[in-house]
Amino acid sequence: MDTWRTPDGRVTLAYEAVGDGRPVVLLHAFPLCREMWAAQRGLADRFRVVTPDLFGFGGSPVPAGGWTMDAMADALAAFLPGIGIAQPVVLGGLSMGGYVALAFARKYPDRLRGLVLADTRAEADTAEAKANRDKTIALARSESSVAVVEQMLPKLLGEFTRKNRPHVVGEVLRIGTAQSADGIAAALAAMRDRPDSTALLPTIRVPALVVVGAEDALTPPDGARAMAAAIPDARLDVIPTAGHLSAMECPAEFTTAVRMFLASL
Repeated sequence: MDTWRTPDGRVTLAYEAVGDGRPVVLLHAFPLCREMWAAQRGLADRFRVVTPDLFGFGGSPVPAGGWTMDAMADALAAFLPGIGIAQPVVLGGLSMGGYVALAFARKYPDRLRGLVLADTRAEADTAEAKANRDKTIALARSESSVAVVEQMLPKLLGEFTRKNRPHVVGEVLRIGTAQSADGIAAALAAMRDRPDSTALLPTIRVPALVVVGAEDALTPPDGARAMAAAIPDARLDVIPTAGHLSAMECPAEFTTAVRMFLASL
């Protein structure tokens, strides 16, 4: 693990970077950290794969006062040249990482070469979803990250994975329960308050890959199809036996889809 800090020391991000070549930056899902991208680091045979921890996860602390998707996008915009990446990047995000990727696309379109949006959505939270975020924040603060991850597990993973891939279930539990309650609560607030990005989609001018698990209960395939249809130059890949964490549930299929997309750029 490496660590990047702003000169004033106010923003710190932990990250891993492997490989050489064109930069590919992957942003992890809630409630995980950069470790979820272990299989995708195989892309380092041809690309420089950078996997930062978002605020409050892994080795990245929670900023004082919490954070927003825009603040995380701003931090990434400073982080990339700070680790020697000046050229436009392919930016990928899964779930929460996708929300950050969309914020980055809105604020820094010239810094992008391509987008990978996996198991995520452009719409803001509904009133019901916001209320559920608040309940989960209360759960994290009153109990622990363990309670949050265990509650979410049936929706994070598809039925096929829960029945047939115990190693994936174990990895999600291991990574998720290692996160701090403060980090989880701050991220839930950031997701609850994120802006709607639906109007952004038709304005995206770089190629995009939209990936979704066929068994994704949190951001279902119909939403992914609509998102891909709204982006001018987008392709859709539905992974048959994956749920919401498609990159972990079906790592070979996910990585192949991303590799083919990268080869087309």
